[in-house]
Amino acid sequence: MMLTESDKLRGLHHRNLLPITHVCIGKGEKPMQCELEANKPQAISQQDLVHMAIQIACGRSYLARREVIHKDLAARNCVTDNTLQVKITDNALSRDWFSMDYHFRWMALESLVNNELSSTSDVWAFAVMLWELMTLGQMAYVDTDPFEMAAYLKDGYRITQPINCPDEPFAVMACCWALDPGERPKFQ
Repeated sequence: MMLTESDKLRGLHHRNLLPITHVCIGKGEKPMQCELEANKPQAISQQDLVHMAIQIACGRSYLARREVIHKDLAARNCVTDNTLQVKITDNALSRDWFSMDYHFRWMALESLVNNELSSTSDVWAFAVMLWELMTLGQMAYVDTDPFEMAAYLKDGYRITQPINCPDEPFAVMACCWALDPGERPKFQ
C-alpha cells in the first residue's frame, strides 16, 4: 500500500507541495525523502498569516482534485522559505498513522471514533492548522485529555477564537468543524 500511495504522491507537482524525491523500503530506513527548504526567522504579519493559509488551502485543493487525502494536515507539516512561500509536507506515509504519538488534536470526530480518513477530515484538520497559524503556534485543545477528546467534540466544544484572529477566518474554522462531514466545506 505504501508503495502505491508514494508512487501516486511522486507524480504530484504543485508550488505548495514539497516534492518527494525518494522512497525507501529497507528496514530501519526513513520511508521518504523530500527537498529541504531554507527558512530564516522573520516577523510575520496578520496579512502574512492569511496568505500562508491560502497557500496551504491551494496545495490541499490540488491534492483533493487528485483524490489524495493528506491524513496529517497541521502546521508542523508545512515549511516556508524566506519569502513565506508555504509547502505542505509529510503525507502521513512516513509513519504508522495509528501509532501512539499521533496528534489527536487535529483529528475530526469520525477519525477519532471510527478511524475514518477522508477529504472532509482533512478539512477539519485544516481548520485546526488555521487556528495554529492565527495563534502563532499555540497548541490546540491543550487542556483536553486524549481519551476525552471524542466526547468533548461530540458535546459541541471547540477551540475558541484567538484574540488576534479576525471574525472571517474564525468563521471559516467554525464551519470546518461541523460534526457532520457532509456539512463541511470542500477544498475544491
